[in-house]
Amino acid sequence: MNTTDSTTITSIDAVTLEAPDPEAAAAFYRTAFGLDSQVRTRAAQSETGGFRGFTLSLVTAQPANVQALFDAAVAAGATVVKPTEKSLWGFGGVVQAPDGAIWNLASSTKKDSAPATREFESIVLLLGADDVSASKKFYTARGLSVAKGFGSYVDFALPSSRIGLGLYKRRALAKSVDVDPAGTGSHRLLIHSDGGSFTDPDGFEWAPSSAG
Repeated sequence: MNTTDSTTITSIDAVTLEAPDPEAAAAFYRTAFGLDSQVRTRAAQSETGGFRGFTLSLVTAQPANVQALFDAAVAAGATVVKPTEKSLWGFGGVVQAPDGAIWNLASSTKKDSAPATREFESIVLLLGADDVSASKKFYTARGLSVAKGFGSYVDFALPSSRIGLGLYKRRALAKSVDVDPAGTGSHRLLIHSDGGSFTDPDGFEWAPSSAG
């Protein structure tokens, strides 16, 4: 495991997603979600089969915004994984971007209070962990504190971060977005933060915020 820098993590400013066609992937994120600096793309460095072991979420203020983002993603070329619907916790749907990344579009409310927009309140990265307890210990040793957690789920406190971070048991994470948990090869994800360069227990790679 590479731990070249043990600097405390206080914020995540971007993620880089690997794609067969980086320019097309970047265009998708600008068109569908209005994302530019938060989500970067680069040519795939290695092969991946099946589930990559992580999901990204756009959390919105109301169901209408979820639907607007969902429709825009599908129109831009995303595949529907889970249609939008109400649930006990709110309203949401899941799409797979053309580059293969899984996106959960969600709101904790069930009623609209304003006209629909494609605005969102936060981006959240959930990492699938084989051993949530071990991965939690790894990240708390790097300065992260737990905002909430139960069983196989951990949400870290990153109040000043552009992107939130959580851990979820890998199989449970896949089940939550209705995808097969099986997968091999690279995660095809690079996480940019102020915490230096390292690789976590599940093989997720981190790099300094200034890295491209």
